[in-house]
Amino acid sequence: MNPKDFLMSACGVRMPRIIYGTAWKKERTAALVEQAIGLGFRGIDTACQPKHYHEAGVGEGVAACLRRGLERSELYLQSKFTPLNGQDPARVPYDPNASLSEQVLQSFQTSLQNLQMAYLDCLVLHSPLASRQQTLEVWRAMESLFHSGGVKQLGISNCYDPGQFELLYQEAEIKPAVIQNRFYRESGYDRAIRDFCRKHNVIYQSFWTLTANPNILSHPAIQAVAAKCGRSAAQVFFRYLSQIGIIPLTGTTSPQHMRDDLAIFDFELTADDCTAVEALL
Repeated sequence: MNPKDFLMSACGVRMPRIIYGTAWKKERTAALVEQAIGLGFRGIDTACQPKHYHEAGVGEGVAACLRRGLERSELYLQSKFTPLNGQDPARVPYDPNASLSEQVLQSFQTSLQNLQMAYLDCLVLHSPLASRQQTLEVWRAMESLFHSGGVKQLGISNCYDPGQFELLYQEAEIKPAVIQNRFYRESGYDRAIRDFCRKHNVIYQSFWTLTANPNILSHPAIQAVAAKCGRSAAQVFFRYLSQIGIIPLTGTTSPQHMRDDLAIFDFELTADDCTAVEALL
């Protein structure tokens, strides 16, 4: 990826404009992460949640690339604290009877061990908790990790209530630099949240971007732009998102699709192209 393929967060963290997601990869995780980095990805998203992620496999894939000469500073590594209700009861990566604050600290240490790292570029709260008080308790523990230098910035995921997100932003000492949400019609494509993000310099990351939007990818307007640009509909959609400041996650296991995803920075959509795509959201 070239310098123009990155952006700077409110916390001064250099973030690639497309990130490789590692959910559901299981025993293939290490090889796929190594492959993705080898092809050019510089951002990796994972979670300390054995139910859906093989975080140690991410660490193995990253370590293989570092042994070949890649510098840690070239990578953006992002993991998550997953509350108890999102964990497999048989494989909780922290003491389920500990306080919420201690669960965060234990999960973070597990992530560092899994990833074979001394720090994370971003720690994301996987989802809000049942109450505002619980969410803030977890956030305060995450803030302590920021202050200690263990993480460079904080974020939240699966937060679709604009009021809830705005309240967290207002009450947080260390403001969320990132929000990562499923990008789909059912949430209205998070228009209100994205407006708030633009005003407060919060980076919006989209996941499930292609899978949840077959209607957009097959729409004649997208197909026309794709034909004009000599690109696929998926590339046009990803490129549109990157041009409006959204960082899409891609979890493809195909080497060709990885190359295609990285190639979105080789072309630019016109204002008319962007208007055509925007009309579908």
